[in-house]
Amino acid sequence: MKTNDIKALHDKTIEELNLQLEVLLVLLAKSRLQKRAGKLKNIHICLLADDVARVKSVIGNKS
Repeated sequence: MKTNDIKALHDKTIEELNLQLEVLLVLLAKSRLQKRAGKLKNIHICLLADDVARVKSVIGNKS
């Protein structure tokens, strides 16, 4: 996520954040499966995990 995307997280509603969280979790799961199969090249799994943590933190702060 870029800096502007991180700042935009705080402007979203909890429903929008939950939708984004679902998308990120699916991407993370697919990336982990591809890595185990040896097909993953350039996607950084740790960056996806960091994005999931950011979204969860914003959801926690809003509720």
